[in-house]
This record gives sequence, structure tokens and C-alpha cells, in this order.
Amino acid sequence: MSYEIKKATDQIGEDMPHTEYTIDQALVSVSNLMSTLVNARLNTGVPASTGQAAILRLAKAQMALVDASNDVLRVHGELRKIGKEYAMPDLHECPPAQASGKEDTKLSIVA
Repeated sequence: MSYEIKKATDQIGEDMPHTEYTIDQALVSVSNLMSTLVNARLNTGVPASTGQAAILRLAKAQMALVDASNDVLRVHGELRKIGKEYAMPDLHECPPAQASGKEDTKLSIVA
């Protein structure tokens, strides 16, 4: 594998999990805010219509994050295909465990 492909592969390998994690963090944050808004409405005794426009907009933002997560996961899948095509000799995945029935099944070393 060329140096440039290795460099790109390494950078993508760092950026992809970070991106997936960051989107999940944003989704948790928006979900927490949604819970806080609805609980505030319940706990203060204000009418059910209070803050409804904000809740609707937040729900749209939440769904946009779900869509973004889905798109990034699809990008990840596409990049795996590209990696197999261009960097296959240097990409290693754990070999499957052999179905020998023994508890001390050893995995072969991938080098």
C-alpha cells in the first residue's frame, strides 16, 4: 500500500469513530433537552400547549440527528468497501473462531 493510501486510511480510521460518537453525543444531548422541556411543562402546571412550538422544532432537530447518524453509518459501509479494494493486503480483521468444539480454540496470528 502506498504511503498516501496508508496516511488517508489511518486518518479516516481515527475520524470515523469520532464522528459516529459525536453524533450520538448530540443525540443524547437533544434527547435530554426534550425530556427537560416536557418535564418542565408537566411540573409547572402550565397548559399542554405551552412550549409546543419549541418541542416540535426540537423533535425535528432530533430526527435530523438520527438521519445524520444513518448517513454516516452508510458512509462507513462505503468506506469499508473502498478500503477492501485499495488497502486490502494491509487491512486485518479478527479471524473467525474455529468451530472445533474446544474451549481453548486459538486464533491464528494475522501479520
